[in-house]
Amino acid sequence: MSSEALIIFFLGGVVMVGVGILVSNLLAPKSVNPQKEEPYECGIPTQGSAWIQFKVGYYLFAILFLIFDVETVFIFPWAVVMKKVGLAAFIEILIFFLVLGLGLLYAWKKKALKWE
Repeated sequence: MSSEALIIFFLGGVVMVGVGILVSNLLAPKSVNPQKEEPYECGIPTQGSAWIQFKVGYYLFAILFLIFDVETVFIFPWAVVMKKVGLAAFIEILIFFLVLGLGLLYAWKKKALKWE
């Protein structure tokens, strides 16, 4: 792919996004209401500052959950084709589980799984 084609492709994408934003700003219904400017939190007015610091551990715990949750999705297709592929699939899934286990062991050693 030539550099001119790449530049045209990039500019085309920028123009398409810009046109989409412009059209939505022109055609979207607008309603001015002071209630729309208030932060929404379960219908209850906020008390105090809304800027609260959370521990990084909560985010780390959530990311670890997502990683291991997504990894389980890869096990189902493997289970379907395991008999057709044979020993190669079995060795590959063992390596996959080894990597997952090492990741879990690392998170455990770093105490990322403690909920405090």
